[in-house]
Amino acid sequence: MTKPVQQVETVTIRFVGDSGDGMQLTGTEFTKANALAGADLATFPDYPAEIRAPAGSLAGVSGYQVNFGSKEIHTPGDAPDVLVAMNPAALKTNLADLRPGGMLIVNSGAFTAGNLEKAAYKTNPLEDAALKSAYKVVAVDMSQLTDAALEGSGLSSKETARCRNYFALGMMYWLYSRDVEQQLAAIAVKFGKKPQFVEANQKVFKAGYAFGETAELGLGRYFVPKSTLPAGTYRTVTGNYAVALGFATMAKLTGKQVFLGSYPITPATEILQEMAVFKEHGVVTFQAEDEIAGIGSAIGAAFGGALACTSTSGPGLALKAEMMGLAVIAELPLVIVNVQRGGPSTGMPTKTEQSDLLVALFGRHGEAPMPVIAAQSPADCFWAAMEAMRIAVKWMTPVILLTDGYLGNGAEPFKIPTLAELPKLDVKYQTTPNYNGSYMPYLRDAKLIRPWAIPGTPGLEHRIGGLEKDSMSGMVSYDGMNHEKMVLTRAQKIANVVEDVPDAEIFGKATGDVLLVSWGGTFGSVRAAAEQLQQQGKAVSHVHLRWLNPLPKNLGALLKGFKKVFVPEVNNGQLAFYLRAMFPGVNPVQYNRINGKPIKIAELAGKVLEVL
Repeated sequence: MTKPVQQVETVTIRFVGDSGDGMQLTGTEFTKANALAGADLATFPDYPAEIRAPAGSLAGVSGYQVNFGSKEIHTPGDAPDVLVAMNPAALKTNLADLRPGGMLIVNSGAFTAGNLEKAAYKTNPLEDAALKSAYKVVAVDMSQLTDAALEGSGLSSKETARCRNYFALGMMYWLYSRDVEQQLAAIAVKFGKKPQFVEANQKVFKAGYAFGETAELGLGRYFVPKSTLPAGTYRTVTGNYAVALGFATMAKLTGKQVFLGSYPITPATEILQEMAVFKEHGVVTFQAEDEIAGIGSAIGAAFGGALACTSTSGPGLALKAEMMGLAVIAELPLVIVNVQRGGPSTGMPTKTEQSDLLVALFGRHGEAPMPVIAAQSPADCFWAAMEAMRIAVKWMTPVILLTDGYLGNGAEPFKIPTLAELPKLDVKYQTTPNYNGSYMPYLRDAKLIRPWAIPGTPGLEHRIGGLEKDSMSGMVSYDGMNHEKMVLTRAQKIANVVEDVPDAEIFGKATGDVLLVSWGGTFGSVRAAAEQLQQQGKAVSHVHLRWLNPLPKNLGALLKGFKKVFVPEVNNGQLAFYLRAMFPGVNPVQYNRINGKPIKIAELAGKVLEVL
């Protein structure tokens, strides 16, 4: 009997299993399928910090959540509509998130006595009547069905087990009416060097699809129409890839070398890996022996005239602090990308957190202000990277670009821009003496920007380094009044950057009961909560801050237009603290989550209603 196809607007699916079950691959492949089908989407990979936790353990569960739909998608979704659990530990750690009445698809073949014990189950939960009454439970022995599909293939039992994720993927393709042929082609490309794995994974994928089509499970099929995204050519990007693409684009636009000096660190490592792909496009990457060497090499490249950047996460940012001070006093253009994670110390390396706002703003010895920009979504990381590079070069200053693990690993559609939509950056080097036939490296223009002279330029020899410099010649100076002048001048130059900071835009009315203020990766959750509350008739508006130093000129006036200012953050209140300091009389209501996950829309909307 042909099962009915039901059209739905949005769907959230979470794939969870052991670290060796291929859940990241499964989620990524299903994300691609929905992107190719024209859906808007957002993803949230979630994996353990250990390279390989004990198989079947609670600590070893890896997950991937994707929210896709025909309307604009802001977040990976609060609660999955479908939970695909490949073993008992995955079920144990994720069942509480499944929405009531949601679909639970489990690999019943993994619910052995040993695996149940590792997950601290005294009895098999699949036999629990309460589970079956709370959710649509689909128990499928994917282990046995995978073995049957690959009988006689010549693969070992271990190799066969690694194909099970494609059975689950095949079921999802059937359930959500996705194009099988594109996935078969993707398998052929991925495993092209090993034909036996191409055939095996294609067989298992087809078996999963056929199971959904032929099994009498009482399930309907679903179809999510194309989204209403603006017309254009799209591709799916992660935040880390978008950062790399943004820097590579600046190399092409300017014709100048972009240099990245970095040390691998979760969750920023992919920036280094992805930028290496652009070596034919004016990008040079250097994997340094440590964090300090990484930023040191980038400062050296900037001194040599390159567009320089370095990437890291929280612990690495702490290690780079002294060298950031060197870039500040030398006034060299440099972008420091910090993909934030849970802290302090090594904290939770694979979990997201807005942990480093205060260290980005203030975490250097001496008076060392720097512009700070924060990206708001995976695709926005492209534009934020270019903006940070443009500001660094224009103002001859290091710039911090904040993203986070949620943005860096998460994915969404990215509309490929036209050349006309890309920013303009005119890289200017000093080529002639600028003061009575000699070169004064700290002779500034009206905006207090010093010139950029490449070493070796005849007649432009000059000193540079960490010691304080004479305000004109650049020679070492220990004169107190000169030091005060230089400190105040550097600070004023950064304050002048405000001319490049656009006014903060308000979503909603300019006055009302509650103003939601967000920054960084909380944008999607906060915007969606504001939309919900406005639809309920509440006097709630939303301002999202891309620029954190300098702050937008109109922010103070916007804050004063509301009875309450409400600041949601994935930290313990760093932006709220900053706003209190910058705007006396403003005392934000805080909503803080520090659990390594994005803020949920429903929870945030509920908290705002409490305030109202």
